[in-house]
Amino acid sequence: MTQETKHITLSQLQSRIKDGINNCIPFPIWICAEVSEIKVNYSGHCYLELVEKGGKNQVPKAKVNAVIWKSSYFALSSYFSSSTGSDLAIGMQVLVKVVVNYHELYGLSLVVSDIDPRYTLGDMEREKQKTIQQLKADGIYDMNQSLELPYKLQKIAVVSSRNAAGYQDFMMEIDSSIFKFDISLFDAFMQGNGAEESIIGALELIVNSEEEFDALVLIRGGGSQSDLACFNSYRLCSHLAQMPLPIIAGIGHDKDQSVADLVAALSLKTPTAVATYLVESISDLYETLIDRERLLSEKTKYILDINKQQLNNNAHLIHSTYSDLTRKVEVKLASLTGDIKRMSDNLIMTRLNRVEFLSESLSHKSKLILNREQNRVNNCVNLIDSRRPESILSLGFAIVSQKGKAVKDSNGIDVGSEVNITLSKGSINAKITKINN
Repeated sequence: MTQETKHITLSQLQSRIKDGINNCIPFPIWICAEVSEIKVNYSGHCYLELVEKGGKNQVPKAKVNAVIWKSSYFALSSYFSSSTGSDLAIGMQVLVKVVVNYHELYGLSLVVSDIDPRYTLGDMEREKQKTIQQLKADGIYDMNQSLELPYKLQKIAVVSSRNAAGYQDFMMEIDSSIFKFDISLFDAFMQGNGAEESIIGALELIVNSEEEFDALVLIRGGGSQSDLACFNSYRLCSHLAQMPLPIIAGIGHDKDQSVADLVAALSLKTPTAVATYLVESISDLYETLIDRERLLSEKTKYILDINKQQLNNNAHLIHSTYSDLTRKVEVKLASLTGDIKRMSDNLIMTRLNRVEFLSESLSHKSKLILNREQNRVNNCVNLIDSRRPESILSLGFAIVSQKGKAVKDSNGIDVGSEVNITLSKGSINAKITKINN
């Protein structure tokens, strides 16, 4: 017979493990870990799985089950929610006070007796600062900030959740405006584990059709700091920073700015504030156009009035010149008539003694002289009449003037300039298309 091997029972082994743990860790201790699973069952107890990451291929370095008993869960969860603005959720880094418990049937577990929300908030802030530093190191932090928002903001690409209250508020404000906007929604999850990937997918679709939009609007309703975690992630924010369209962010929180707010060309508090900004921008543009139209009309009327006044002045000058010329001609005719009469009298007086002898010759010569003088007078009258502006224009000629001055040389005008052409009847405004020198 062989000697009987010494042994202990399984329960004895479990008891030794339990005693060893109790002796080694007799008091509650604080530990930091990440929540990988969480479930509140029908009895009101909260069951957690806590992990420590950092292993190869993202395999956890450590993992343990934990529980918050119903008797303390309500108080702890309320305290955590009021402090952080969010309920306990998967992916959160937490600092919890635990009692190590080992059960012969259920193995090792932790009983959570307290939680420090400051650690969770601090972890979020550390991740945020880490993202900002990496964006700056990559030289892309202020790329979208440097884009100028266009003067006209009407064709808008919107990244939001179709059913989110923030998007509904945004559209309500837009639809109540008298101005027309072309809004294209790129539907995406705005919180939760799938939010980051969903938003990046929407951004990539917008980049493929960026020429169709004036700007990109990123909006969501209000939420807790933990709900904003994806808006502090490096991957999402690097996409936002490098978007070719200027971004207007309205992520809906007042207490803190996410990194997405910081890299955007413009950040406003709420989706409604973004809609108000768009409406006011178009309203300002409309008012500017109305003012410019009014100014252009006033300047045009002023220029037309000046030109009309100049034309009236020129017409008055022409009329005055014609009157002066007519008076001079009348005086000259009177003078010539007097000269003829005096010459006739002298001839008659000097030739009186020779009247009989030269009566026929004198009569004939007198007629010749009178005809010659009459022709001379008629020629003067015709010459004066032919030089009247009305006579010259009636022959088919025209007076070309520019800015109230007669154009005498083609070198004085340019192609494209406007001139006024005065005809025998009426006038014409024309634009120079060709010049032949």
